[in-house]
Amino acid sequence: QVQLVESGGGLVQPGGSLRLSCAASGIKFSIYTMGWFRQAPGKQREWVARITRAGFLVYADSVKGRFTVSRDNAKNTVNLQMNSLSLEDTALYYCNTYPPITTAWGQGTQVTVSS
Repeated sequence: QVQLVESGGGLVQPGGSLRLSCAASGIKFSIYTMGWFRQAPGKQREWVARITRAGFLVYADSVKGRFTVSRDNAKNTVNLQMNSLSLEDTALYYCNTYPPITTAWGQGTQVTVSS
């Protein structure tokens, strides 16, 4: 059974930074492309960033240059460093494989950007 546990969210002022982490179990982590997704209030969940098994990085235009995704295959973790946060980044953030395993969504971690 796949389990994904996100952590690291919180309340931050505009311009601030946060680092999210996701611990995966129940999958052969190293062979998967891993992604970060987010869902803002009243909006559909959207893809934010992904990292392939080889470490190739792809970002949504809305976060390019501000967010950095990384992974540690030895620890089965994927991280999202978020800098220069804006109000529009407020959302519940999730990790999953990319494309996502529909039954594997975790609880997410809340990121709130507010002054």
